[in-house]
Amino acid sequence: MSASDLLQKGPRVIGVGLPGFVDDLNTQGIDASALDWRPPASKNTAALEAAEALSAGDVAGQISSANAQAIERMHTADPVLCDVQLAADVIEGLGEHKVLHAGPPIEWDHMCGPMQGAVAGAIVLEGWAKNLEAAFKLANSGKITFEPNHHHNAVGPMTGIVTQSMPLMVVENRTFGNKSYCAINEGLGKVMRFGGNDDSVLERLRWLESTMGPLLADTLLACEGVDLKNIISRGLSMGDEMHQRNVACTSLIMRELAPTMARVGDPDTASEVLAFIAGNDQFFLNVAMAMGKAIMDPVRDIGGSSIVTAMCRNGTEFGIRVSGCGDQWFTAPVEMPRGLYFPGFTEKDANPDMGDSTIVETIGLGGFAMAASPAVAGFVGAGTAADAAAFTNQMAEITWSRNPEWTIPALDFDGVPTGIDICKVMNSGITPTINTGIAHREPGIGQVGAGVVNAPLGCFEQACLSLHERLNAS
Repeated sequence: MSASDLLQKGPRVIGVGLPGFVDDLNTQGIDASALDWRPPASKNTAALEAAEALSAGDVAGQISSANAQAIERMHTADPVLCDVQLAADVIEGLGEHKVLHAGPPIEWDHMCGPMQGAVAGAIVLEGWAKNLEAAFKLANSGKITFEPNHHHNAVGPMTGIVTQSMPLMVVENRTFGNKSYCAINEGLGKVMRFGGNDDSVLERLRWLESTMGPLLADTLLACEGVDLKNIISRGLSMGDEMHQRNVACTSLIMRELAPTMARVGDPDTASEVLAFIAGNDQFFLNVAMAMGKAIMDPVRDIGGSSIVTAMCRNGTEFGIRVSGCGDQWFTAPVEMPRGLYFPGFTEKDANPDMGDSTIVETIGLGGFAMAASPAVAGFVGAGTAADAAAFTNQMAEITWSRNPEWTIPALDFDGVPTGIDICKVMNSGITPTINTGIAHREPGIGQVGAGVVNAPLGCFEQACLSLHERLNAS
């Protein structure tokens, strides 16, 4: 633009930053355009260069082909809730003095308070110690082996503790023949997944093993399993996002189970179990988690794929796995959740985020489907329905596709964002948003609120560097 043009026509404004500034200028008749730009969130120059290299040239084509295969496996999955089995019967090597936990690998000394509390409770439950004091000493003695659920085709919410006598729900992905496992949701209040470990917690777990687990197994075998993809589809249209809100899907699966349960079980037991499910709005969460694991396990080990196959946290570290990097963990310090607290509690009481439940975000649910659940948006502090839609649309910027079977009415039936791409995370600076419960930092107290948390960028930096190295070496 020449000087004379500038004097005659005036300047053209390009806004870099908040779009509201440009909107204000436009309302005053000033020609202004917004530039969609943000400074890189990462300060890791090597990781940024790796992400840029992975997004260009022949390597980008290789990744694109691999990611298309990964998404195809996700979309063609056929997860069915088919059985309930004791953990020792389905998880090889799970016996005396072995405890599975949520998140990436961690040892006792580095566990947070709620996880240590849950471990101690599980030790008493199994009879390896007579009381909690003795259980803490045993856990600290080096005689207990700790391993992640993800190493055994399993997942668990919050602390995610699994030991040999616990009943696990079984989800089979009938397209690929793999199975995954998750404990039955304990209900609300003081529970082991939030670090609870008193007699009431242990009695409920014993009831799940002796009463609910066997009847649920008989029911599922008699009805030949429950298809889960259809339930998810219906739940999204009824206000669930399958992480914080599972009211609709819990009701839907109870409708599937109730007639057969009433037929195969004695009336009193069937009534007791159905009442337990009806009184637990989060019953379906654990089902959704096992489903997510069953969907994502066949996506592992696709050479060159940049799709995230697992996200989880143990209250100390956040970990991800990436398809093209096999079973390697990429970890970073876990973040504190942001949200609303129950009366009498504040952020000072909160523990850093934990649990394997982030597996539902890897398949496009939870924080990625927030637009389907405005009620959750308000509960977790996100605000309005418009804010909920913004969460989902932002997650679409870091995913490879949208799921055509799981659609959101509020977004004109667009599918949920599916397939987290580490390259898109690095290039955009946007990290996955996760819906989550908030546990008290001290063992034995339980849940104190709910909110949202973001996956730490450090995991994706490491993953990009590793994938770049692997592709250069091949």
